[in-house]
Amino acid sequence: MEKAKIVSTPFATHFKLSAAMNPKFEHEKKCMETVSYSSTVGSLMYLMVCTRLDIAQVVSVVSRYLACLGRGHWEAIKWIFRYLKGTTNAHLEFGGNGILTGYVDSDFGGD
Repeated sequence: MEKAKIVSTPFATHFKLSAAMNPKFEHEKKCMETVSYSSTVGSLMYLMVCTRLDIAQVVSVVSRYLACLGRGHWEAIKWIFRYLKGTTNAHLEFGGNGILTGYVDSDFGGD
């Protein structure tokens, strides 16, 4: 992944993941057996919970297919890593006077 091209979104619209994408031929099955998909999804979940909430939705999508992994699922995982590579310097920073101010447009349920 060192020379991977970075992307600006955590998930692309061309990924249409489904359980029907599982390998149907023997050589595809052998190829996908070498992929540590569940371990990789677990690492992404850890990263999501601890530091990167921006990947929560895509991690939930790819984690649905732990049992029936296909080539398209693995491509989606690689896309997420390309996004993470491009956003290593993105972070939240609290500064200033130390007071966090929030605004809300709410009148407690009134119309």
